[in-house]
Amino acid sequence: MMKTAALLAAACAGFLATTAATAQDAAAGYPKKPIRIVVPFPAGGTSDVLARMVGQKLTDAWGQPVVVENRAGANGNIGADLVAKSEPDGYTLLLMDVGNLAISPTLYPKLPFSPTANLAPVTLLAYSPHLLVTYPGMPVQSVKELVSYSKAQKGKVNFAAAAGTGSAAHLAGVLFAQKTGAEWGYIPYKGGAQAITDLVGGQIDVTMNGMVATYPHVKDGKLRLLAVSSARRLPQLPNVPTIAETVPGFVSGSWQGVMAPAGTPKPIINKLNAEMARIVKMPDVREKMAGQGAEPQTNTPDEFGAWFKAEIAQWGKVISDAQIKLD
Repeated sequence: MMKTAALLAAACAGFLATTAATAQDAAAGYPKKPIRIVVPFPAGGTSDVLARMVGQKLTDAWGQPVVVENRAGANGNIGADLVAKSEPDGYTLLLMDVGNLAISPTLYPKLPFSPTANLAPVTLLAYSPHLLVTYPGMPVQSVKELVSYSKAQKGKVNFAAAAGTGSAAHLAGVLFAQKTGAEWGYIPYKGGAQAITDLVGGQIDVTMNGMVATYPHVKDGKLRLLAVSSARRLPQLPNVPTIAETVPGFVSGSWQGVMAPAGTPKPIINKLNAEMARIVKMPDVREKMAGQGAEPQTNTPDEFGAWFKAEIAQWGKVISDAQIKLD
């Protein structure tokens, strides 16, 4: 019996060693063919811009074409599902707003994939804070005044839920209300552009939205910028306070990151992680990211995985407490 057990242990050890060696060999020769980066949103957004920047740099470094494929729909879930069910060989990757992906497990009870079980984290790439802006006709000049005004109006203030119910921008507004007691109704929009147009026109009172689409209207005096949703003040806007300065601990925004199908060999994941971390440190990439209102953010695959699970828990609580439901 002991001899049999020893033989089984030796066989298992040999199998594991062979598997590890195979994975290392796969990484050493990777990539041998074109890589596909799926962006589950329309062309032109932050995730798409980042995918094309990173993709070109990967092509330059590795000599293999990197193709960006836009698969929009269902708040990013259609493209994410495609990648989750792809071959785990490192040749199909997902670059998306992981803020949306962290929201999906709670918001969509019939999600056809599990973001934590079916996708493997590679790295964060960027963080894009929200700008808290109001229609200039509102008699508020600060976060504190906005909260007081919304309470005095007893729910008559309207918050534009850019990109629809359950989007990162919508839930930022929900979290703000939960933490401050602000009272407002939510008006869903298909995208941030229309929400900003209506805010400029005075049809909507307040919203949180990305910097690229929003700040030009602030500069033109068509919107009033009260605060940014980052943990620290932005270098580009040093005189603009953070929401957290009034509401401790408040942070929201869009987080762009890369994932692969679960089961992708760890050496390949690590190779992608190292190269992408190098890419986002390049001066020209950092400059382009700043133009998109984004800050470089990288970490290890394990750190990304732990952070992502924490995000799911945080936004899950926000959704549950607000009793937000989608079919």
